[in-house]
Amino acid sequence: MHITRLIERFLREQDLPPTKFGRLAAGDPRLVLDIRMGREIRPEMEVKLRHFMSHYGQHAQTEDRKAI
Repeated sequence: MHITRLIERFLREQDLPPTKFGRLAAGDPRLVLDIRMGREIRPEMEVKLRHFMSHYGQHAQTEDRKAI
């Protein structure tokens, strides 16, 4: 699946704001907005984003523990 569609589906399924996704996944809160406007994603960034999405549940649990 194309990375753009994968990100959009991930955002819907996780009920995650685009800016939060970009900040957590790549340190760039404008990432998703820029992708929607035509920004090209380099292969290295695509690997990083796919890795983030596949491990998001583990990441969210770690963040929850930090908040306690």
